[in-house]
Amino acid sequence: MSSDTTGRCLCGAVSYVAKGPVVNSRVCHCHLCQRAIGAAFNARLLFRRGDVEITGPVAEHPSSDAILRGFCPRCGTTIYSYRAAANVIGLTSGSLDDPSLFVPEAHIFVESRQPWVVLDPSVPAYPGAAPA
Repeated sequence: MSSDTTGRCLCGAVSYVAKGPVVNSRVCHCHLCQRAIGAAFNARLLFRRGDVEITGPVAEHPSSDAILRGFCPRCGTTIYSYRAAANVIGLTSGSLDDPSLFVPEAHIFVESRQPWVVLDPSVPAYPGAAPA
């Protein structure tokens, strides 16, 4: 992936530029991500928070004690999940200007995955969180 990662919401009111290395790229199958994204999983790129600049109006909702989700208040596109304790932000792959750049390094919380989701056996999969 290039050094700058860009994306935006459906209506274009919210956009972002990530200038820094990707910490990891994972697909999360936990029930919180399913509910927050409105889909079977959350495919996201993780960055250090200081490497991401977000412009435009963002509404936020705490989906747990650890995660704050950011979305466009106009069109509803989920843009990120922010974990303050680790100071990292997960940008949703669907909001990338070029979503084809997303390549998963791992599937996490597969114990909660939907039964019709078929995983690529070449990508590591973990029942819960990935090992540290």
